Amino acid sequence: MTQVSVKKLNTVGGHQDCVYMLERGPEPHQFFSAGADGVVALWDLNDMETGRMIAKVPSSVYALCYYPERNALIIGQNMDGLHIIDWENKKELGSIKLSNSQIFDIKVVKDRIIVAQGTGEVHILDIKTLETLHVIRDSEKSARTLAISELSGHLTVGYSDNKIRVYSLKNWKMLHEIDAHKISVFTVRYSPDERFLLSGSRDAKLKIWDVIDGYTLKESVAAHMYAINHIEFSPDNKHFVTCSMDKSIKVWDTSTYQLLKVIDKARHAGHGTSVNKLLWSKHNNLLISASDDRSISIWDINF
Repeated sequence: MTQVSVKKLNTVGGHQDCVYMLERGPEPHQFFSAGADGVVALWDLNDMETGRMIAKVPSSVYALCYYPERNALIIGQNMDGLHIIDWENKKELGSIKLSNSQIFDIKVVKDRIIVAQGTGEVHILDIKTLETLHVIRDSEKSARTLAISELSGHLTVGYSDNKIRVYSLKNWKMLHEIDAHKISVFTVRYSPDERFLLSGSRDAKLKIWDVIDGYTLKESVAAHMYAINHIEFSPDNKHFVTCSMDKSIKVWDTSTYQLLKVIDKARHAGHGTSVNKLLWSKHNNLLISASDDRSISIWDINF
């Protein structure tokens, strides 16, 4: 079995409330964070003590998306809408109100912004004009999470009605509807080769779906004690991590789905409350975690 060593390098505050979001930055050593305090901050892994505020919105932020093609940061402000930010100059480039609901996830593909909302709607907008190009309305329960496979031409949405729905990126038509979990689907993620879809749910199950075989179930793992909030792959794609409302981070083998390591408060001075988001940086292979305890932790993981 693979030996895994874990060392916590740093824990920083910076936010006044729960931290919900981590997003890659313009450089490998940079990342963005956001949370319940409405603050969007930029951090440098080389100097974690000097995080700087990029934007402040009046309500909580569950979704951020950095789009390198336009060097733009897209902020999903709950109960309001989208803000597109020139992060370097701290200027707003555009904004649009979509609904009086939460924005749970944002992805961008080929200048199309895709937004998952608490209304159950998924909006597709033009990033240049913020014009709505299409709205997917297949559930009245929240659209919680998005994943894109450009290889297959698929947009996958996890919903609070327990289903995963797969759409065509060409015409937004539904291709598959999967009774995926017992309760809300909180996270979906394609494997690096886009051969499999991984999903995590409030039912604490990790499931692996075979994309080539029409999204048939390949594995179901009782991965955590409570809800799985996020799934993230390592830069070399050999491993992935899950985080949970049970306060733990778990490290897995991508090829076997075998559990390799548990990172928690008792063993590694981990987070004291729900771990909401993970980011595995190419910069020195560092893992970043964000929690309801208002902190961001940096982990050095070696195999």
